Amino acid sequence: MGSIEEPVVEINDNKPPGIRFIEYIKGSSISYKTHQVIVLTVTFFAYFAYHATRKTTSIVKSALDPQSPDVDLKSPFSWARAYSHNRPSLESSKNSWILGSGWAPFNGSNGTALLGELDVAFLFVYAMGMFFSGHVGDRMDLRIFLTIGMVGTGLFTSLFGVGYWANIHLFYYYLIVQMLAGLFQSTGWPSVVAVVGNWFGKKKRGLIMGIWNAHTSLGNITGSIVASLLLKYGWGWSMVVPGLGIALIGIVLFLLLPVSPQSVGASIDDEDDHEVLSSKKVGEDITEPLLRTISDDRDAVRFLDAWRIPGVAPFALCLFFSKLVAYTFLYWLPFYISHTAIEGRYLSNEEAGNLSTLFDVGGVVGGILAGHISDRLGARAITAASFMYCAIPALFFYRNYGHLSMTLNIILMLITGMFVNGPYALITTAVSADLGTHSSLKGNSRALATVTAIIDGTGSIGAAIGPLLTGYISSQSWSAVFTMLMGAALIAGLLLTRLVMAEVAEKIQGSRAREGTCARSPVMDV
Repeated sequence: MGSIEEPVVEINDNKPPGIRFIEYIKGSSISYKTHQVIVLTVTFFAYFAYHATRKTTSIVKSALDPQSPDVDLKSPFSWARAYSHNRPSLESSKNSWILGSGWAPFNGSNGTALLGELDVAFLFVYAMGMFFSGHVGDRMDLRIFLTIGMVGTGLFTSLFGVGYWANIHLFYYYLIVQMLAGLFQSTGWPSVVAVVGNWFGKKKRGLIMGIWNAHTSLGNITGSIVASLLLKYGWGWSMVVPGLGIALIGIVLFLLLPVSPQSVGASIDDEDDHEVLSSKKVGEDITEPLLRTISDDRDAVRFLDAWRIPGVAPFALCLFFSKLVAYTFLYWLPFYISHTAIEGRYLSNEEAGNLSTLFDVGGVVGGILAGHISDRLGARAITAASFMYCAIPALFFYRNYGHLSMTLNIILMLITGMFVNGPYALITTAVSADLGTHSSLKGNSRALATVTAIIDGTGSIGAAIGPLLTGYISSQSWSAVFTMLMGAALIAGLLLTRLVMAEVAEKIQGSRAREGTCARSPVMDV
C-alpha cells in the first residue's frame, strides 16, 4: 500500500498547494473519495458565492431608486413610461447621501429604466462571455481560470459599491462595472460543472448534482439577506462585502481544488470507487469508465464540433426558454408580489422580498427531485420535459389563485419554483456533464466546459430576454406576462420531443430484451 501512495505524493507537482500540505501533514496520499468530497465542497461554495454577488444588485435597487417600487400600485408597470430619460437635478444629486432619498442618476423619473439597462447589459455580456469562457476553460487549468474569474467578480462587484463612498453619479461608470462583472461571472458555471463532471460518473450524477446545485438558490437567498442587512449602513456595503467574500473563496479554491483525477494522480483503484466512474455496460460483468486517463492528452473539442454532439442543440434551446421563465421570476417576482394584493393587502418591499425567497426554496427541492428521478429512470429528456409541462398549470394556478390567501400563495409559489427550476437545474448540471462526456467523443473529457458553456450560454440569452419582455408586456397586464411564461414552458418541453421519443423507444426495447431473457432462463436451467 505504501509503495502505491508515496509516488503520488512525491512525483505529482500539479497538485493544489493545499492538497500537498494536507498530504504532507497526513504522511500519505488522500483517498479518491476524499478528493470527491473536497471537489463538491469547494465548487459548492464557489458557485454559492457567484450567485450571492449576482443577487446583490436586485436588493440595492431599492436604495438606488426607492420611489419606483411604491408608485401607483394599482396600475400596471409601464416600461415605456420608465424609459422617459430625464436628467437628474443637481439637488437630487446632492441629496444622494441621505438614506431613503435614492442615488443619482437612479433616483430620477427614469431610474427604473436605468436599472433595467444595467440588468440587460450584465446578462447579455454574461451570456456572450459564457461561450468564450467554455472555449478557454477546456484549454487551461480550470483551477487558475476559476480563481481569476472569482477574484475579478469580487473586484468589479466591490467597485460598484465603491461608487457610494467616491460619490460617483455617472451612469456609465456603473454600466461598465456591471458589464465587466458579468464577463468575469461567466467563468464560473462551465468551469465548476466541468470539474464535478471529471470526478463523478453518470450512475448517480443526477442526484449528486441536484443536491449540489442547491448552491444556486442558497446563494440567491444568502445574497438577499446579507445585502438587505447591510443596506442600513449604506448601499455600498451591500456590494463590497459580498465582493470581498467571493474573492476570499476564490483564494481558498486556488489552494484546494483538484481539477481532475489525472491532475492529482488519483486512481479509482485506490478504493471501491470504480463503480462511481462507470456508467456504460459493455458485458455482463465488465464496465467501461466514463472518462479515460488518456483524455487529457487530446486536443480540446472545437466550438462548432461541440454543437454537433447529439443532444446539445435541443437541450441548449430548451434551456433558452426554461431560463427565460426562471430568470423572469428571479428579477420580477418581488416587484410582482409587492404590486399584487394578497388577501386584499399590498406587501411592503421587504415583505415581498422575503416571500419571494420561497420560489428558490421550491427550486432546491425541484433540482434534487429532477436529478433523482432522472437517475432512477435513466432518462434526462423525459424528466426535463415532464417538469416543463407541469410548470404550465403551476404558473396558471399561481397567477389566478395566489392572491386569494397567503397560505395558498406560499404553497403555489413553492410548487411553481419546483417545476420551473427543476429542469433548469437538471439541464445545467447532469445533462451538461453527460453531453460533455458523450460516447461520440470517444473518452475525450476536454469538452465539458465547452458543452456546458454552449448550453448555459444559450440559456442565459433567454435569461436576458425574459425580464426585458416582461417590462414591456406588464404595461398591458400581468396575465399576459404569465401567458408568455406558460408559452415558453410549453416550447421548452416540445423542443425535447425527439429526445423523449428516443428515450421511450430505448426503454421499450430494454423491457423487451429483459422479458426475452426471463423467457429463456427456464430452458437454460433445464
